[in-house]
Amino acid sequence: MAGTSRARDGTCEIRAVGKRRDGGTRFWCLRHRADATAKYGKRARRCRAAHLPQEITPPVELDVKSYAGGIGLWGAVPAVYDTTRLPLDRGIHVHARRSARASKEIDGTFAQVRLVGEDLPDSGLTISAVDAIYYMVSSVFGFPMRQVLCSHCGEPHLDKDWFSVHPHQRHLCAACGKTFRDDRRGVGNPIEGIRQAFGARKQKTRSANRSLDIRQADFPGGIQVWGSNQALIWTGSKEEETGIHVHAFETTKVEPDIDNTFSRVTIDGVRLDPVMVRYLMAQNSMPHIADRVQSIHCPKCEAAAFDRGALGYTPASTRECHKCGSAVRSRTRLRNVIANPLVDALRQLALSAPRQPQATRLPELLPEAP
Repeated sequence: MAGTSRARDGTCEIRAVGKRRDGGTRFWCLRHRADATAKYGKRARRCRAAHLPQEITPPVELDVKSYAGGIGLWGAVPAVYDTTRLPLDRGIHVHARRSARASKEIDGTFAQVRLVGEDLPDSGLTISAVDAIYYMVSSVFGFPMRQVLCSHCGEPHLDKDWFSVHPHQRHLCAACGKTFRDDRRGVGNPIEGIRQAFGARKQKTRSANRSLDIRQADFPGGIQVWGSNQALIWTGSKEEETGIHVHAFETTKVEPDIDNTFSRVTIDGVRLDPVMVRYLMAQNSMPHIADRVQSIHCPKCEAAAFDRGALGYTPASTRECHKCGSAVRSRTRLRNVIANPLVDALRQLALSAPRQPQATRLPELLPEAP
């Protein structure tokens, strides 16, 4: 990923932070912000996150007043379909223009972004990749987020993975390792505090209202497909477009020949549904439902099932066919699954791809913590 360097350092800073429910001691690593409790409530030699890459890159600074044409920030995750050999997206994607008519001066993905300006705190407002990614996940499934502060250390709290789509009141602080209760149920994300300090409002969106019909054979450099997700910060004067974002490369160069958002996308005769693409992008970002998202069909009418709403992030054994009302179940070894027809559509596209698509699941970010 552009602007990122990584280091593997297993040195932990482990402290006892309280008792477990069984009465044993619970240990926490302050350096890696992860559990460090071994079997029988003993102190582990290394915490659960010691093996993960640690980001050491400094934040990219954006002076808000310098980009009067608008700034857009999004949580960036791997494309749901990617036949390029470019690095997987992971972090905060940034668009920045000096003026409304100017081309994008910044169009890239970064591990951290710091917003600075005369109307902002002296230290600026720093946004991390993991906060931005789970902001995307919660937004896709319609969960409002709020700033939740640890009552012990005051650190802003992030709800990841399962907790990013299940409002709750009891939280485990990743900074100090202690549990605390908020004053009400909700999903915590530090970006909500940043949005309040920045004065951001909920921006209006509109359909991209343009079509794309292409063949993979015409783009041997590869094709990348993402679902649109609402920007966490948007200062442009135009409404943000929704649909399916596509990069298509005629060669192996870095800059795509097609780079735009479309309301209707057809590749090799396969029509992609924008809602299914957006859901799969979020589903691929949640480790707790890994391998649970599948394409399944009604046994009576053969209609493809698509789990929306709560079923979109909650594996279930049965759902009702939207066409004939019959019970639809998985026919695989997994009893509880999530239905998304896009899985089969992308598998069909892979058969005619110039090369095998890259993995689309987001690599592990941080161990799960409530």
